[in-house]
Amino acid sequence: MKQVRLTVNGALYELSVKPWETLIDVLRDYLGLTGTKEGCGLGECGACTVIMEGKAVNSCLVLAVEADGKQIATIEGLAVGDKLHPVQEAFIEHGGLQCGFCTPGMIMSAKVLLDENPNPSEEEIRKGIAGNFCRCTGYAKIIESIKAAAENMQGMK
Repeated sequence: MKQVRLTVNGALYELSVKPWETLIDVLRDYLGLTGTKEGCGLGECGACTVIMEGKAVNSCLVLAVEADGKQIATIEGLAVGDKLHPVQEAFIEHGGLQCGFCTPGMIMSAKVLLDENPNPSEEEIRKGIAGNFCRCTGYAKIIESIKAAAENMQGMK
């Protein structure tokens, strides 16, 4: 077992993990944060995307020991109390979710994109979510949702 210290959604956790356990395993199994989904387990689908140190990462590819000392945000950490993050609100209002399986990872990737580029073009949005696959929407509503979130976030400044 290895000791790790993770700050997840602003809370510090000190855990004993097996050296081969992935970040998604720790988030879901140790911390009960089941909003992060495991799709392929190979880093191909993006369902497990979380934000680590400000970057979108596939949590199925990150060993928990590699995340030691890092700041991590999951979908559960975006809302403030009952107030959803603007990206979450836009996905609901503009139909950017269908079955919901890819939605947490898609939202996390969109948040990182909008943090880095508050006014992305459609092409930049497509590149920003390129590692996230959705089998339900055809992406039109997802892109519309991210555009709306960008507009709403600019209006909040």
